Amino acid sequence: MRSVFRSLLTPRWLLLHALFIAATIGTVFLAVWQWDRAHEAGGSFQNLGYALQWPLFGAFTIFLWIRVMRMDLAREREEADPEVAEEKPAEQPEVRRKRPLVPPPAPRVEADEDPELAEYNRYLAELNESDSRAS
Repeated sequence: MRSVFRSLLTPRWLLLHALFIAATIGTVFLAVWQWDRAHEAGGSFQNLGYALQWPLFGAFTIFLWIRVMRMDLAREREEADPEVAEEKPAEQPEVRRKRPLVPPPAPRVEADEDPELAEYNRYLAELNESDSRAS
């Protein structure tokens, strides 16, 4: 177990730790800057909104940092102990979609049914044709 946590002290991870720490500290500085800016003469509610958003970005940075560390540690545990990987349940079979991703084309509209819609459809067809000729 100790060697698993030792992997978080490799040069790659030390660089990632530095990056996450810098990003978190940067969000704190940006929040303070926006807060001060909101209270100056030229400040606005937009600055106040940013001052409240930057701590959320910092919290997300910390969440992401922890998540990436956990994923890396779990991967290393699986590589170190292959029995753990075998104990995982088999993957679920792929579920088929009941409807297609792209809907079928709409039925054609004739001029006697809806003249405006038929004219608009002709206009769109002309645009499509001119665009395909330009390509």
